[in-house]
Amino acid sequence: MTRDYYQLPKSSSVMRFLWKCAGGDRYLLERATYSDQIKYMCLGGIVFATGALAGIAGGYAFYTIFEPRGSAIENPIDTQTVFTAIFFGIIWGLMIFNIDRFIVTSTGKGDGTEAITMGELKSALPRILMGMIIAMTISKPVEIRMFKTEIDIKLREKQIEQQTIYIDKVNANFNEEIKNKDKELIKFDKDLGLKIGRHAELEKQYIEEARIITVGPRALAVKEQMDAVGKEISDIKNNPEYSRIKKEKKIIEDRREKALADTEKVANGLDGLLERIKIAHEVAGFWISLFITLLFMAIELTPIFFKLMLTKTTYDYLAENRDELIKAEYGIEVKYDYYKDKQGVEKHLTVNHEAERLIFEKIEVTKIQRELTEYAVQKYKEREMKKIDENLDEYIKTINADEQSS
Repeated sequence: MTRDYYQLPKSSSVMRFLWKCAGGDRYLLERATYSDQIKYMCLGGIVFATGALAGIAGGYAFYTIFEPRGSAIENPIDTQTVFTAIFFGIIWGLMIFNIDRFIVTSTGKGDGTEAITMGELKSALPRILMGMIIAMTISKPVEIRMFKTEIDIKLREKQIEQQTIYIDKVNANFNEEIKNKDKELIKFDKDLGLKIGRHAELEKQYIEEARIITVGPRALAVKEQMDAVGKEISDIKNNPEYSRIKKEKKIIEDRREKALADTEKVANGLDGLLERIKIAHEVAGFWISLFITLLFMAIELTPIFFKLMLTKTTYDYLAENRDELIKAEYGIEVKYDYYKDKQGVEKHLTVNHEAERLIFEKIEVTKIQRELTEYAVQKYKEREMKKIDENLDEYIKTINADEQSS
């Protein structure tokens, strides 16, 4: 806007976008001062940056929660989860942006001075608490991303430790069952071992006899003994009870191997968002974690305190003038500091002239209708009384005729 004494520079599309982010009125800002334009541009920049950071943090947190579980160090990126996380991050960022925009636009300028009074703090307390919660939700995912390398190493150590504990637990559970089966097999295995040893001796003796001499009577006798022992070995192995116990032991061993094969998968499951936040606190320490959170709180709460410290400027007077014109157009009058409540606080009185006019019209119309009705009843009464005075019998007959017809 150009004036004889002052010329505003033309606003860019980026500046107008940031005005909208801060909830500023473009029409008024283009007619205010350049300092007003810069203030609202900075406010909008903080609101937009908060929404963008919230989107990035939310998307990363979503990916951390739903990514396929694997080794903390050797964990490839899952494309499907990435696209889902991006979509969720955009939704989350827009939601936080909208909440933040509401917080900033609904926070007034207090008493119009640079000092922040206790009353202003009390009125802004709900918005401050909301801002603190938003800051914490943004800071934690960013914190675990900042210390990702250290967290991955620490988390891998915990995964290996968890895997070792799980292996020991699996072995302890299944080894007891296997020992019980071994106790049942010991009587068979002892006899079987003796017979296998005897069979090996006879086989060796038979080979010696057949090699040195020929397959004569002695060799045949040894062969006969060897076959008999072999049959006894076969009988033991084919014993139903022995076969049952061996089969049950094999089933237990297979279950143990399957459980041991799942140990890495179970250990890799120790990779959730909560676990990473806990490790981030261990790695960074209390103070660093606190300062990161405070940093985001400062970013989030700056617009609120900034607006409370702002003095009234041209933009504010233009906004007040706009509001007064709109109220005047619709017949609304505000009498400022008109009365005091029970606590002695000065209150405004709002007079809705248009509404009062309509109410007055309705009251007057109703009053006139009531007077006309009363007048009509009075005239009807006078007419009927005149009929009675002129001819009572005829009037009675008329009444009786009306009653019979009804």
